[in-house]
Amino acid sequence: MSRGPLAGLRVLAAEQMIALPHATQLLSLLGADVIKVEPLAGESGRHGRPTIEDDRDGRSTGSTFLRNNLGKASIALDLKQERGRELFLGLAEKVDVVAENFRPGSADRLGIGYEAVRARNRAILYVSISGFGNRSDPPSPYREWAAYAPVVEAMAGLYEYARSDDAAPRLATAGALGDTGPALYAVIGLLAALRERDHTGLGCHVDVSMFDAMIAIADVVHLDSVGVDPSRATEGIGILHAFRADDGWFTIEIVREPHFPRFAEAVGHPEWTDDPRLATRAGWAEHLDAVIRPGVEDWARGQTKREAAALLARRGVAAGPVNTAADIATDPHVRARGLVHPFEVPGRERPVDVVGSPIHFGHREPLPPPARWPTLGGDTDALLSEMLSLSAEVIAELREQRIIG
Repeated sequence: MSRGPLAGLRVLAAEQMIALPHATQLLSLLGADVIKVEPLAGESGRHGRPTIEDDRDGRSTGSTFLRNNLGKASIALDLKQERGRELFLGLAEKVDVVAENFRPGSADRLGIGYEAVRARNRAILYVSISGFGNRSDPPSPYREWAAYAPVVEAMAGLYEYARSDDAAPRLATAGALGDTGPALYAVIGLLAALRERDHTGLGCHVDVSMFDAMIAIADVVHLDSVGVDPSRATEGIGILHAFRADDGWFTIEIVREPHFPRFAEAVGHPEWTDDPRLATRAGWAEHLDAVIRPGVEDWARGQTKREAAALLARRGVAAGPVNTAADIATDPHVRARGLVHPFEVPGRERPVDVVGSPIHFGHREPLPPPARWPTLGGDTDALLSEMLSLSAEVIAELREQRIIG
């Protein structure tokens, strides 16, 4: 079975939490060999909540780690010791990509920044993800700020959408988008750099700011420039609402007048087409709660949210169920495409589910199921032996000195 289009690409990642681990997990799912470098106590994602007890080493491992590290190898190195840094740089000579998501300047202070790595490997592609970027010409005024997903989501204006007057913003309403969005930009940047290196033989530093990525994703800058208040962005554009069925909610989107007759017919109210109150989008908004919502929800009575959405879809109306996690796990589309990977962990009543790669290649064999997340330092000995030709005696000495784990 194919290992994927990135087979043969080797990545060394000093990473923690979500943004970079999510990016390198995608590279791994596409076939790359990813070597995760962790401190001896494990990266911070291992210590998040909730946790499971890993049956392989008995460690309590956080869900942040479980869902962002499939298929990787783990090597435990103390990068604060000179010998640990030297081991890292030795490994960097043997790979195509070095990646890190420390605060700006931290990798340089550790002695594993871009210039230090480039001095050892001229063709290296070096990827950095940080809250506000590594540029120093000029530096971001926020360069030294710590950044997690809700911070950059808020700063990028994402929480302006559907904001209710003076009510406090609801944080983290988009999952970990402030991490996973920058992760995808980092992968895109890396793939572009790989393509360039194919032509020039030259490496480069791919630098992604989480803040920049979220400004691009949130898209409030453009809306404001054309006079649209993001907190009211969906008002007046059409029927963009959720409606109740017997077991939950389903969504409908009608944003063009020519689509309205098809919708009215589908929900059993063809007379709406000739109702002057409903001739425009402004009319739909004005009469949503008095006319449209009662009509749609009366039509949906006795149907599940998926049944109602399916009937609308068959009539050419854009609609879909508002799913819970349980709905997604049993969804026939999700199951057919193998998107969710269940991992059995002894002692747990149900598997640990991790979402895999949403990318499919029609001309290739299906990608193999990913391996589980690595145990802390589980590959240290094998990698040092294979890549740096260190003997068992030297490896044992390094472990005794607490340089490796």
